[in-house]
Amino acid sequence: MSGHRQTAILRAVRQGGTATVAGLAAELGVSTESIRRDIKHLIETGAVLRFHGGIADPAHQDEPPFQRRMRVNREAKRKIAALALGLIRDGDALLLDNGTTTAYVAEALDVRSKLVVVTNSAQIACRLAGRNGNRVFLAGGEVHGDDAAAFGPGTLEFLTQIQVRYALLSAGGIGPLGEIRVFNLFEAEFARAAMAQARETWVVADASKFGREAPVQCCPLATINRLITDTLPDAELHAACAVADVEIVTG
Repeated sequence: MSGHRQTAILRAVRQGGTATVAGLAAELGVSTESIRRDIKHLIETGAVLRFHGGIADPAHQDEPPFQRRMRVNREAKRKIAALALGLIRDGDALLLDNGTTTAYVAEALDVRSKLVVVTNSAQIACRLAGRNGNRVFLAGGEVHGDDAAAFGPGTLEFLTQIQVRYALLSAGGIGPLGEIRVFNLFEAEFARAAMAQARETWVVADASKFGREAPVQCCPLATINRLITDTLPDAELHAACAVADVEIVTG
């Protein structure tokens, strides 16, 4: 591979801590297959570490996993957060799951006031509690160490006591027909319980999730109201959203 592209890849991953294959391909104007070939040497020499869908700077590996994931597709997630902010008003009641994209939404909501926020994420609760007259409800349960999020029967029981206007959910992957997929059964259980307590369900997901494989199906496309994303999906997913009457919100 060219020295120029090697330098560019290393610069990107050291600046951001992580970089996705898709993001590098877009930035450097080459195919994802070319990027995969390029990074093979960097992985073999230990210059970068591999994770699913991308590479990471070894110097950042002491960070908690959630903070590392916050660096992945950071600008796309900030764009999505800004779009979600434009749809939320002072005093709205929201439910946010424990995804990194929803964490960026929570940061953007700093300019809103008197929100009622329900979440299973301590990361999100800390971003919004005690500000601008917000009321924040943190669902209890077993706390997972990698993201400080609670799951389990107690978490699901707590949700039955709360009604919200919007549930904002992240996704591990979105299939070609729009099925929302996640990586763990307990994430799917939480998402379905959240949807049952909300008037509307919004999925917040950047374009890297389109077509991405994740083992657990959370819900079909027809059960959500909005897909908020940074880039228009391909024709197949776009058509599926139209059939399911799902509004696509993008910049």
